[in-house]
Amino acid sequence: MFPIRDHNPSNRTPYVTWALIVVNVIVFLSYFPSMAGSERMLLAFYGDWALVPADVLSGRDTHTVLTSMFLHGGWMHLIGNMLFLYIFGDNMEDLLGHLGFLAFYLVSGLAAAAGQIIAGPTSTIPMVGASGAIAGVMGGYLLLFPRARIDVLVIIVFLIRIFTIPAWLMLGLWFGLQLVSGLSMDVAGGGVAYWAHAGGFVAGVALVLPLWLRRGGPAYWARWHGKPPHDEVEYVVDRTRRSPIPRIRQVQTDRSATRPLSDLARIPRSGSRKPRSGPWSGGRE
Repeated sequence: MFPIRDHNPSNRTPYVTWALIVVNVIVFLSYFPSMAGSERMLLAFYGDWALVPADVLSGRDTHTVLTSMFLHGGWMHLIGNMLFLYIFGDNMEDLLGHLGFLAFYLVSGLAAAAGQIIAGPTSTIPMVGASGAIAGVMGGYLLLFPRARIDVLVIIVFLIRIFTIPAWLMLGLWFGLQLVSGLSMDVAGGGVAYWAHAGGFVAGVALVLPLWLRRGGPAYWARWHGKPPHDEVEYVVDRTRRSPIPRIRQVQTDRSATRPLSDLARIPRSGSRKPRSGPWSGGRE
């Protein structure tokens, strides 16, 4: 299960979010395709720019707490991180402003690095990835929009479905998985930096907490029912005779509408009939 989009539109162009995605992709393309075939070259590169907890604590290569945020260990690592940043980053940038969001992102990344260093201070395994900074974005999003709707793709063997669930469920499960996985693995043995994810997530919540309190705290949730303080969007399938490939378009929906937890936003399979218009489809009755 992983998210593919949310129903929470942004009121401003997310220039910083887009710029961070572009920078991460450019940095990745500058080294990985040419070094992927040589483990020695890749490890040497990570040795210079990835975060190694034992080295940082000894005062060496302290620059890596920043540079490691823009490195990735493979194509899926990069794609997954950029997808999460694309989904959740625009709304946080909308609230915090361009420069405020950039500072928030970088501080969350530094907190993620601190979390991994504290969890494994003697580790000599290089850590790379924007996951910790993006986890901070997710933590802030959860605090501000716990009931924002998120579409998640679920794949079970050959069954593929898209379900719409509230942010608190998707992000809460994700954070819980990081804690359970972090407690059950040996940090010194390498693998996923779960404690960096957890550290970034907690930092994101803490950094956004003053903003949430200024807006009323629990009263802010009560006023907007945990949803974004603006209309949401609905994704509907638009089929035309010109092309057999369905196009997904957005329509505005009333933010006050309530939907069941299992609200389904599926794309019809090839050969199936277009679903009838209904209150959640964006069509007219």
